[in-house]
Amino acid sequence: MRILGIDPGLQCTGFGVIDTEGPEMHYVASGTIQTSPKDGALLPARLRILFDGINEVVARYQPEVSACEIVFVNVNPQATLLLGQARGACLTALVSNNLAVAEYTALQLKKAVVGHGKADKTQVQEMVKRLLRLPGLPGKDAADALGLCITHAQVSRTVAAINKVSALQARTHASYKGGRNY
Repeated sequence: MRILGIDPGLQCTGFGVIDTEGPEMHYVASGTIQTSPKDGALLPARLRILFDGINEVVARYQPEVSACEIVFVNVNPQATLLLGQARGACLTALVSNNLAVAEYTALQLKKAVVGHGKADKTQVQEMVKRLLRLPGLPGKDAADALGLCITHAQVSRTVAAINKVSALQARTHASYKGGRNY
């Protein structure tokens, strides 16, 4: 399975791509999509850069599924709103390419990759390097995106193992107009 991970950000969005074969994970690619207000680009133009960048990554690497980080609420409400809009542009690009999107918090990513939720960025970088057998440390945003790929690979293996024993049934009794299942 080929997994695309996205660490959304308005100035710097990280992406990572890995292939999985059973428990084996293989690095494919990673990088960042940069936008800057210094270039004279207004918010809508910067969101378009993110949207187009994600579309380009999807076209180039042909992932089967994707994972995206869930935005946390920041102290600065304006920064949170801007990050939410960047995340929305990324999610729109993913679903417009018919990719299933799994969502994970930074805490879930850190627990899956490092083993505890209070890990800092350098610890995530080091563990991503080790788990994917990279020759050097990936950038912080790319490491988070690759960490999302690793998290999804682990979660999907666990869910598949559970489904072998007993198929999970989606519950709809509390759904909102039939649109939400959990």
